[in-house]
Amino acid sequence: MDFLFEYGLFAAKAITLVVAILLTIGGIVALASKQKNGPGQLEIQSLSEQIDELKEHSQQLLLSKEQLKQKQKERKKQLKEEKKNQSKEAISAKPNLFVVDFKGSMDAHEVDSLREEVTAILCSAQEKDEVLLRLESGGGVVHGYGLAASQLQRLKDKKIRLTASVDKVAASGGYMMACVADEVLSAKFAIIGSIGVIAQLPNFNKVLKKNNIEFEQHTAGDFKRTLTMFGENTDQGREKFKQELEEVHVMFKEFVSSHRAELDIDKVATGEYWYGAKAKELGLVDEIQTSDDFLLSKLDSHKIYSVKYAKKKGLAEKLGKAVSTSIETAFVKLWSKSQTLSK
Repeated sequence: MDFLFEYGLFAAKAITLVVAILLTIGGIVALASKQKNGPGQLEIQSLSEQIDELKEHSQQLLLSKEQLKQKQKERKKQLKEEKKNQSKEAISAKPNLFVVDFKGSMDAHEVDSLREEVTAILCSAQEKDEVLLRLESGGGVVHGYGLAASQLQRLKDKKIRLTASVDKVAASGGYMMACVADEVLSAKFAIIGSIGVIAQLPNFNKVLKKNNIEFEQHTAGDFKRTLTMFGENTDQGREKFKQELEEVHVMFKEFVSSHRAELDIDKVATGEYWYGAKAKELGLVDEIQTSDDFLLSKLDSHKIYSVKYAKKKGLAEKLGKAVSTSIETAFVKLWSKSQTLSK
């Protein structure tokens, strides 16, 4: 009897704990769903200081005392020479290099932050200031990437030199953005190009017919809907859809040609992509160089700042991301363990 009593007491405590946890989670979710994401916030950080600190720290770790002293002497000598050749005003009036990161998704929603970053730069940029766009995107929707390219054009219209650097990939809509720049840099194995247009969708009409399910769609206008996922598509609709894709492709080619007139556009606008070295041969990029090397080359001549517009995330989004990260981490651990066991 004592055992059953203790077991019942333990079960009651366990159930109470589970219910309390569920109620807490439910309350948090309910609160999160009511919260709206707040406005974003502009963040500007000095990359010059970060790089200088990294350089100094690495030298302290790797160089001997004698080598450090020699470096310090050389630095003092360099500063002395600069003061002789330039006034204090000239030294403090170094131009700025603003660094903007764009890691694009299919729907190009990152353009919302890009437009704020470009506006902030335009509001403060002075003569001889430059912008470096660190670009990574495999492309996506035409209207989204078209707007992103237009945001970059705002910099060009104000005579601000724009350099696009591609360390990994700038394809399709990504290259549409890159070609706006005065100069395009690419890592040797970065993926460049894919100047083409693609659209695809499944059609379930046969499945519906097989299960005696009728589908109705009513439109006003012959080509209000060319292809559909559930209706029976016609050759006329397919032809119109292909025509629309071709029109977008022509627009894409004309856009690239307007910014890189020396390109043999018919040769590169086949939808193919190339790696950096070959892309340079074809004229799609100007130099084989990583964004890191470009920044180091500008360290002495420019004050370098990163410009980032970050949107505040609501509680629901933060919770969702935390759960997603936990699931991803657990999956990676399980996969790694299975790989180890299979060896």
